[in-house]
Amino acid sequence: MTTARFTPCTTAAKSAKSRIAVVGAVVVAGSLLLTGCGDQTEGGNDDGGGSKNNSAPLFDKLPAKIQKKGELHIGTNAEYAPMESQENGEIIGVDPDLAAEIGKKLGVKVKFTSTKFDTLVTGVNAGRYDAAMSSITDTKARQEGLNDKGKKLGEGVDFVDYFIAGTAVYVKKGNPEGVKSIEDLCGKGAAVQQGTTYEKALQTQSKKCEDGGKKSIDIQSFEDDTEAQTRVRSGGAVAGVNDYPVALDLTRKAGGGKTFEIVGEQYDAGPFGIAVDKKNTKLRDALKEAVDAIIKDKSYEKVLKKWGAETGAIDAAAINSGK
Repeated sequence: MTTARFTPCTTAAKSAKSRIAVVGAVVVAGSLLLTGCGDQTEGGNDDGGGSKNNSAPLFDKLPAKIQKKGELHIGTNAEYAPMESQENGEIIGVDPDLAAEIGKKLGVKVKFTSTKFDTLVTGVNAGRYDAAMSSITDTKARQEGLNDKGKKLGEGVDFVDYFIAGTAVYVKKGNPEGVKSIEDLCGKGAAVQQGTTYEKALQTQSKKCEDGGKKSIDIQSFEDDTEAQTRVRSGGAVAGVNDYPVALDLTRKAGGGKTFEIVGEQYDAGPFGIAVDKKNTKLRDALKEAVDAIIKDKSYEKVLKKWGAETGAIDAAAINSGK
């Protein structure tokens, strides 16, 4: 898999994961900032940002505030190759590349800020970001601002769905414990990033283990996915759980492909969405049109092929299609 730099007026790609945005927490100091430019060569502008002279096809669809500043600020958690990751101080991956194409349709610059995953949705609600794009699985609970127990924690967000991915279980190469699926993890240790849909999947399966008279899963949750991977690598956990595209990329690259392997097929496939504040319906609708536009002109397909993520392609954008 080749990598490309996120340079001024281009964006590149590399990292992913299916994750849940949880309310609370403050944006991490020293978050990585990165800017990529939308295509503003046609029409240009008169104030350093978007302007009345901007001829991008969807510029007029944007909220006036974003038109004026000429920039779309997106929050992400760059730890999930190939969807979003960091390389030499730059954010690269499927999501940054798709955002660059979206920026061209909207006629604005795109700036990514990397921070903790579980602060992204609250960051959108607080106005720190215009949107969050970080392999966030669209679910009804996130739309409504609910935690995994149904408690109201925040306002929730709307999602513009642009990709499909399922959950995967990965183990050490050779699969020493003979794990074939998530059902085989009863009584065993499994590593996962906290606050993600994977963690919820493990909790659900653990309850099934107990209901079936088996031992619960020893769920080992970590603040970031790298720690979870290290836990599996060291043998402290039998398996790790992650988004299928991320797990696939991990098995291809870690130790030259000799460290991990995926067991079974991906399951519980669901949409990844760009999270937008519910009150910002104009931006939401503009983003949906932009995603549809890049699907139509094939730039969407080109980005997915570049990063080996074609299995997640969709035919059309959707709003709040998660369950």
